[in-house]
Amino acid sequence: MRQPNLPAGGTCRCSTTQFEILAPPLMTLACHCVDCQRMCASAFSLGAMIPADGFKIVKGTPVARPLTGSPRHHFFCPICMTLMFTKVEGAEARVNVRATLCRDSSWLTPFIEIMTKDKLPWAVTPAIHSYDAFPSPAEFKRLLAEFAGWSDLS
Repeated sequence: MRQPNLPAGGTCRCSTTQFEILAPPLMTLACHCVDCQRMCASAFSLGAMIPADGFKIVKGTPVARPLTGSPRHHFFCPICMTLMFTKVEGAEARVNVRATLCRDSSWLTPFIEIMTKDKLPWAVTPAIHSYDAFPSPAEFKRLLAEFAGWSDLS
């Protein structure tokens, strides 16, 4: 995988809310869960896990719209309602950015795909690893280490 040129800027559809990615991704993924399918109106969402201190909003103020009882807090542009990023309770050290919103997202190749139990039968990604749900904490730690080597192969 090619690394993004940093800082990598991105924007919502109306450009009211803008962000910068300042650090290389910890991992890239495709999520096939029903929530992502519905929020993105697509077969899956594409994201990049970015260290929290490597992500900043540079214009606008995104709004959080968490579902009641969900540990995932989704942030949207308040004007065009573009889903921009997600923060997960218990994983405050990273932000899951919808990296296709970057001005240049050509670097984004999913390393893993998750929630394939909800996958549409025709949906195919180039992900190296596939999981019916979420990887276990031990597996996730191993994947982070493997991704670091994989993403340096550019």
